Amino acid sequence: MTTDNTTDLSSKQIFTTGEAAEVCKVSQQTIIRCFDSGRLTGFRVPGSRFRRIPREELLRFMRQNNIPTDQLEGGKKRILVVDDDEQIVELFMDVLARDGRYEVKSAATGYDAGVLTESFKPDLMILDYMLPDINGNVVCKTVRAKPELVNTKIILVSGVVKQDEIEDLMRAGADDFVKKPFNIDKLLERIANLLEV
Repeated sequence: MTTDNTTDLSSKQIFTTGEAAEVCKVSQQTIIRCFDSGRLTGFRVPGSRFRRIPREELLRFMRQNNIPTDQLEGGKKRILVVDDDEQIVELFMDVLARDGRYEVKSAATGYDAGVLTESFKPDLMILDYMLPDINGNVVCKTVRAKPELVNTKIILVSGVVKQDEIEDLMRAGADDFVKKPFNIDKLLERIANLLEV
């Protein structure tokens, strides 16, 4: 396959073993072995030996094996919004998705954030301090304890105003702190700066 076709791969939903090999930068035999052993799942084309791999499964396999997914995701940065306030989540989802540089997902609890962080591996997390189940600083410490998330940037958002509490949050591993209510344009600027986009 020529490099002219590689841009087409970012929008594909089903991949051949050859295309999957190209995206993962491994040999086609490696992909076939992973498929046949069940490490990479998909389906066979009826009446043939051809294997096909759905996009989500290929992304899961790549993340699990620490293979960069930029080629599939068009180089978009992944942002996870963690807040139980639906209006704030909607605002972020709308503004960030429209930006075009980001892939955005959301979670309403610290537990959900933990689960999503495992599969989504966000480049940046916008994290509310007061979550219904645990405080944001606990989520922050948990993320910081995972070696595979060492580069994830964390912006803590809260109405907390006491300087010592803000310092505690920064010590928990946050990269930035934004006080509610916030200016969305300024926050977008901070996000772009942290992600260097």
